[in-house]
Amino acid sequence: MIDIPDALIATQSAYNGEAGRAFVAALPGRAAEFLERWGLRRDGAAMYGVCALVLPVVREADGRRAVLKLQPVDAETAGEPVALRLWGAAGAAVRLLAHDPETGSMLLERLDGHRALAGEPDADRAVRVIAGLLAELTAVRPGAVAGATGSGAGLRGLGEAAARMLAAAPDVVAALVDEEERALVRDCAAAVREVAGEPGDRLLHWDLHFGNVLAREDGAGWVAIDPKPLVGDPGFELLPALVNRFDAGAVGKRFDAMTGVLGLDRGRAAAWTLGRVLQNACWSAEGGARRLAPEQAEIARVVRGSVSPMGRG
Repeated sequence: MIDIPDALIATQSAYNGEAGRAFVAALPGRAAEFLERWGLRRDGAAMYGVCALVLPVVREADGRRAVLKLQPVDAETAGEPVALRLWGAAGAAVRLLAHDPETGSMLLERLDGHRALAGEPDADRAVRVIAGLLAELTAVRPGAVAGATGSGAGLRGLGEAAARMLAAAPDVVAALVDEEERALVRDCAAAVREVAGEPGDRLLHWDLHFGNVLAREDGAGWVAIDPKPLVGDPGFELLPALVNRFDAGAVGKRFDAMTGVLGLDRGRAAAWTLGRVLQNACWSAEGGARRLAPEQAEIARVVRGSVSPMGRG
């Protein structure tokens, strides 16, 4: 028997409605199916996130420790196995051992679930770890590896995301109650317009915050998990490490450190970081927010002020 965590039941119901409740109801049977199909036995208590149930398992054929990840197939999750295959065994991302396209079920290598980068006491070191992982992950061009464009490889593109946020920007400005924040959103939109014609062709994680980096069980390095893959410019990847363990005085230093490690043009990286702030503002406005998140607003101010108006400073 598998106990489904109450928090997973609540989030699936809140975010996905009837489809989420149906997914939760099917979980015990789905877990039993894949434990049998892939020759697995349970090896510890279930874990969970916002959308997935994760079961520690051992592969009976060879004794390999792994995890069985069960999640719905939707726009947020469909690209995950595609990206993990493209990243392959390079070492920066969790390894995909098996995948069922119909249900989205995945068998993944076992990592140290008790040691996330979020627990690293030195924030500067954590940012450097993120930068190093991003350098490896964003080195992949899905079109070159898969012989197709990003969308052809089953992945979303930053160009489409940029078009959506630019279309929504006027409504976000109208919804905000603070004039300085309205001006900030207008500047974010202007920065995105400058670079939207060249959205990039690299494989992005899109959600590489400190909590989505775990240590390998043998302690041999850090590994990215739970990507929300996107094909685009690596500059769009920087915001989570600026927001995590937020320190207004460290924003510029973190931005410089990451652009340096990744070898990015600072102007383009700044424009796409402002785009990430704009995207989050769009999502918040959809939920009824009338102010920008304070940390995001401060990051936008610092990044906007660190480059020339034409984005090539």
